[in-house]
Amino acid sequence: MADDRRSLAELARVFGRIGLLSFGGPAAQIALMHRELVETRDWLSERQFLGALSFTMLLPGPEAMQLATYAGWRLDGTRGGLLAGGLFVLPGALVVLLLAALYAIFGQLPLVAALFLGIKATVIVVVIEALLRVGRKALKGAVAYGLAALAFLSLFAFALPFPLIIAGAALAGALWMQAEADAAVAAAPRVRTARTLTTVAAWGALWLVPLLLLWLVAPEGLLTQVGLFFAKLAVVTFGGAYAVLAYMVQQVVGDYGWLTTGQMMDALGLAETTPGPLILVTEFVGFLAGAGQGGLWLGLAAALVTLWVTFVPCFLWIFAFAPYVEWITGQPRLNGALSGITAAVVGVILNLSLWFALHVFFGSVTQVALGPAQLWLPDPATVDLGAILLAGLAGWLLLHRKWGLLSVLGTMALAGAGWSLAIWPLFG
Repeated sequence: MADDRRSLAELARVFGRIGLLSFGGPAAQIALMHRELVETRDWLSERQFLGALSFTMLLPGPEAMQLATYAGWRLDGTRGGLLAGGLFVLPGALVVLLLAALYAIFGQLPLVAALFLGIKATVIVVVIEALLRVGRKALKGAVAYGLAALAFLSLFAFALPFPLIIAGAALAGALWMQAEADAAVAAAPRVRTARTLTTVAAWGALWLVPLLLLWLVAPEGLLTQVGLFFAKLAVVTFGGAYAVLAYMVQQVVGDYGWLTTGQMMDALGLAETTPGPLILVTEFVGFLAGAGQGGLWLGLAAALVTLWVTFVPCFLWIFAFAPYVEWITGQPRLNGALSGITAAVVGVILNLSLWFALHVFFGSVTQVALGPAQLWLPDPATVDLGAILLAGLAGWLLLHRKWGLLSVLGTMALAGAGWSLAIWPLFG
């Protein structure tokens, strides 16, 4: 028992450290886990780590958080998985909750708006950097480039549903992007089907029963709407937060009217400054949706509902299907489906990059019909010179000077305030 306690304490210390230092998005988080779990402690072999990473990228939800959960599960079963996954999310969730409350109270002040000008400019560069990073790994061959282009056009010009794009990319990848099977890992594991079904039923109930209770009490209430929307989002977030953001913006801003486009930009900027998965942006959105309709207490309730329906299914996927990881990653068609999804994500991120840039660099952007297509076109008269200059500075610091993301965000927040409150008025 003493050994178990020491083992649990060591798990808490290591995964707590990972959770507190997990800035910079999934690439940086995965690299941190590889260093801590494979290189430093030898808790996972290289093959186990890469197999688990490939598996989590096939799942909806934040792959880095699910990778941490898988590592904890492999080391100490369900208890270890809960500890590892929880510690990966909780530090960032607490920080986002505090920032969301401060934003709801002070977000309309001129100084806050000025600070966020620099953050928004930095977000554009961060998303473009993600586009280049993912593109280098994913776009290998004509099929991959074709899927990326089709995904971009489907979103930017035709606003097709994101789940449909992901499903089509997975099918195309399974048909035309198959990899050779690894005989060493392709053998089916000895896992009892009954145990898998029991795990799915238990975690599925834990995830959905609270939603059912909300629906029974207030079927048209905001908490029910928030819960249902983010529960649906939790099962279509293939490719991480960047990939699903355009779909979320379309629903949250255009259909529900919970936030404005500017608030969505601020939400992503804040999420970039915190540890943990970037999908914590949903918590910020949920809080502002609640605070906007019923004050801070409703905002807190909406944030908690959002966290629950976003992250409980992550544990469901891992605890139910982790025993099958070595078999799944050895199947050619499933690897091909993963490759197809990853290629499509490049097009999705390109759409997001362009959408962000248009709304930050121009004060007025409208949709114009061009046959069956609907294109976003800016008004050249509303160009924001300051935003363009700040984005250039952020790009130089991030991509050329190789500054850390937190340093760039802090510097750009001050630069945005300086431009908005001191320099730009001189031109007026």
